[in-house]
Amino acid sequence: MDIRASTVLPAVREDIELHTADGLTLVGELATPPEGRPAATLICLHPLPTAEGMMDSHVLRKASYRLPALADLAVLRFNTRGTASDRGRSEGAFDEGEGERFDVAAALEYAEFYDLPNPWLLGWSFGTELALKWGHDPLVQGAILLSPPLKRAGDADLDAWAAFGRPLVALVPEFDDYLRPEEARERFARVPQAEVVGVEGAKHLWVGEPYVRIVLNEIVKRVNPAAHPLPTQV
Repeated sequence: MDIRASTVLPAVREDIELHTADGLTLVGELATPPEGRPAATLICLHPLPTAEGMMDSHVLRKASYRLPALADLAVLRFNTRGTASDRGRSEGAFDEGEGERFDVAAALEYAEFYDLPNPWLLGWSFGTELALKWGHDPLVQGAILLSPPLKRAGDADLDAWAAFGRPLVALVPEFDDYLRPEEARERFARVPQAEVVGVEGAKHLWVGEPYVRIVLNEIVKRVNPAAHPLPTQV
């Protein structure tokens, strides 16, 4: 069977709740491999909720549909404060990336409490800013950024990540609306361990199955190289 845009592969899927230090309950889902212990964990930070970003934004949803089965990865998705999806609405209200620090911390605490191995942050657009600003936790193995705008997160956040020392991979579309590969390489030069991967033909929203496959392969290449490249058939 060819893997298509709508393909959902086997996984153990459970609805979860995260509890923040400032008293909110956030809704989410954890998908783990159908058999055995995961090799690593993706903690997904979704795009801007005021522009319809949520835990079901398509790249994150497809990661949860495919990567537990194809790459032995656990995929934790959740709605940040005030964000709604089919899973439900998280408590609280959007806070421009500031109060969301507690949301990131709650996801990491969940991963630690349930012994989810080798957590990596996977941020997309607004989610990349949360990763850069609030992801400096000893539990974090590294971060993968999809379409980083570098608006709310600036040079001070890049410097902090440089000092943090963990791997940082930015996947930057050729035709991004906010930050394109050449400028991204200049901005991320502040982070010695950062890698910027320009993706020809791609746009900010990664629409189209070829671009989704590129993204998922780049993720797996860093997080569980033994499973790279991903198959196109099952």
